[in-house]
Amino acid sequence: MVDGTKLIEKVLFKFAKQWIAGDDISDALESARIAYKNGRHAIINKLGEYNKTKGSIEKTILEYEQIVSSFRKWKVRGAISVKPTQVGMSINSRACLVSFERLIGHASKSQVFVWIDMESSDHTDETLELYYDLFSRYERLGIAIQANLKRSYDDVRDLIRQGAKIRLVKGAYRENGKIAYKTRKEVDQNFMKIMGMLFRDANEFGIATHDSKLIDNAILLSKKYHKKFEFQFLKGIRDELKPHLVKQGLIVSDYIPYGTNWVPYSIRRLRERKRNILLLGSSFIQSHKV
Repeated sequence: MVDGTKLIEKVLFKFAKQWIAGDDISDALESARIAYKNGRHAIINKLGEYNKTKGSIEKTILEYEQIVSSFRKWKVRGAISVKPTQVGMSINSRACLVSFERLIGHASKSQVFVWIDMESSDHTDETLELYYDLFSRYERLGIAIQANLKRSYDDVRDLIRQGAKIRLVKGAYRENGKIAYKTRKEVDQNFMKIMGMLFRDANEFGIATHDSKLIDNAILLSKKYHKKFEFQFLKGIRDELKPHLVKQGLIVSDYIPYGTNWVPYSIRRLRERKRNILLLGSSFIQSHKV
């Protein structure tokens, strides 16, 4: 079993280099500069979760602060995306709130947007409470919502009423069938349903998908409803499509993960949908064409 795991990691690393910027903050910042040079925005995420010591939380916050300062220095249009369990939620909600207040305060000075990543359903309620608390005081703040959860339509409706900024994703965590849609068809249908509500009723949001059908539908909706929104793609995925969207005047952001904890993140990406394996393989081939 151990040998099998090592073999999977070895094979996976060849693909993971596409969507993981590298181990260090400098790798992430270089990827951000490349994205911006090509007309795209950047969203940087430090990999890792469930930090339970003050030292690991402080290190994470300092790295995000360095990213924010670099965006300002280089005049790069960028954002950071932070998991609550990275910065204190694994200790308690209060510790997490204090960390985010510090991060958002620093980001606000540099006009850098902050996204709160959504983790497994174990943390959904806590994360929404955190967002509502912070958004009442900080405007440049968004939250990710997962279309695979059955509750998400109602959550988005409530968030829109408060003027929230929402990133719609399919969802990468394995969830119980009682609370989550399990088939691709069901998840896609819910994604479309929520996306339609965003275009009708929201003011600012992100559509985070690599699915051509959903992207095409978003473009059609954008022609009917003129809203401020952006497409968000994982670094290195659908690179053949991104320039075409930029040429159409659409905002495109690269989601750029970095760090040494790439294995669990990458496995989630592949488990998320079987089609992701095909997309990643296709992107890998495209990027290695002579």
